[in-house]
Amino acid sequence: MGNLRNVRRSIEELGHQARVTSDPADLSSATRIILPGVGAFGEAVNRIDVLGFRNPLLEAAGRGVPILGICLGMQLLFERSEECPGARGLGLFSGDVVRFSGNVKVPHIGWNDVVPVRGSSLFPEGISGVFYFVHSFYVAESSATLARTTYGVGFSSVVGRDSVFGVQFHPEKSQADGMRLLGNFLRATKTG
Repeated sequence: MGNLRNVRRSIEELGHQARVTSDPADLSSATRIILPGVGAFGEAVNRIDVLGFRNPLLEAAGRGVPILGICLGMQLLFERSEECPGARGLGLFSGDVVRFSGNVKVPHIGWNDVVPVRGSSLFPEGISGVFYFVHSFYVAESSATLARTTYGVGFSSVVGRDSVFGVQFHPEKSQADGMRLLGNFLRATKTG
């Protein structure tokens, strides 16, 4: 589902080991899980199901294993997306993923501000900054929102609950702030 090499390289630059896997059994021993994603919601959901990752991902979340969804990976944590009606997301967060509309250029590509709205282990030192985005769909703000961004409309750029997090931007392409956020995730245990 894309971006695996960049995410892996970023994790290794932070001094951690990263394993890219196509074996769902590997999730049973994972201490952290990153679900990156580039592409279409429906195809990504299909790959999760065909490869047998849905139940292992849900079980890992239930055990409290920290999970980070990146870009499309964040959207997959939700129930549905307008991009592919009928495709069932992981449902770890309630809500729908909707397409940008109005007078904004779609896709949203480039640097944009990420502003925390409540405390989190992803933002222990009040991290905010400019992060790199590439997306046409977004998640509205909700009780799961940890940080927000504005692009025609305010949306959830970071979500979290318990040990499950999602970021709509690409931390692996967001220079120092992105590396700091990934480092915080590698130490994170919960949203509070």
